[in-house]
Amino acid sequence: MKKFFKEFKEFITRGNVLDMAVGVIVGGAFTAIITALTGQILQPLINWLLAGTGAGLEAAVTILKPAYVEGTDVIDLANSIYINWGAFITAVINFILVALILFCIVKAINSVRAGGKKLADKQKKAIEKKLKKGEISEEEAAKALAEAEGVAEPAPAEPVPAELAKPTTEELLAEIRDLLKAQKSND
Repeated sequence: MKKFFKEFKEFITRGNVLDMAVGVIVGGAFTAIITALTGQILQPLINWLLAGTGAGLEAAVTILKPAYVEGTDVIDLANSIYINWGAFITAVINFILVALILFCIVKAINSVRAGGKKLADKQKKAIEKKLKKGEISEEEAAKALAEAEGVAEPAPAEPVPAELAKPTTEELLAEIRDLLKAQKSND
């Protein structure tokens, strides 16, 4: 079970998974805003425009099975079966707006990445130029190129204190030999 949770932790802490999670949350928020815009503002306007063309309610909805208010010839939409054309048009507009916003977000991210790549390429060329002119050494150039690429050099290893250092196999065997000799001489 510990292995499962360890693997899950590694999976969830990867950069791409976190980026995807943020994208899903932001996408959900944009979708909620756009759904509210289209469902609460645009749909009533579309239904009003369709009904205002002179054809009345029949232009906004197609009634398949009407239900009437008791004792009148007024259609009760809550109990009728009908096709709501305004809802369909609103859903299409909703899809187009969400797709447009996501396209703009992806385009902005790609342009930022391209700008970063351009900057890194520019820095690399400047470093190579300095190296050719002899202004910097190869070690300095390698370090500067690694920084330009965003690759950090590993920190130099600190010496391990003697009391924490693991003994080599030869040292362990010599210690065992000495202990056996000491035990044999005591017998």
